[in-house]
Amino acid sequence: MTRFALACHMALFGFTLFLAGPGGAAQAPAPSPMLTRLEAGRWELRGANNGLLRAICLGNPILLAQPQHGSTVCSRDVVDADEGSMTVNYVCPGAGRGRTTIRFETPRLVQIDSQGLDHGVPFALRAEARRVGACA
Repeated sequence: MTRFALACHMALFGFTLFLAGPGGAAQAPAPSPMLTRLEAGRWELRGANNGLLRAICLGNPILLAQPQHGSTVCSRDVVDADEGSMTVNYVCPGAGRGRTTIRFETPRLVQIDSQGLDHGVPFALRAEARRVGACA
């Protein structure tokens, strides 16, 4: 095995151990009380002019906290959370970072305010996320 391949293998192994934690199985952080009330399914994010920004099949509601980075693997830190809203700082190695506030309205509707850097370019996003049906 070349040094580069060995370094990549060791980095991947270390990352896997980091995800697995001391118990050996990968565990997601405890969800915010607000997130536990959101329904899984197909969600649409619409901007200020009601234009469709993206549609996602939402299984894990924490993905709403990184709307600019989609399903990119990111680390997240919930900095504030209650029954009606949450604020999350997130970092996506090699892709960027952001800070998002999600405000709960109903189990099928939330308001999202996010800003940060996407591949070095600043972004600011305000959107309404609404469940529109089941995933296809």
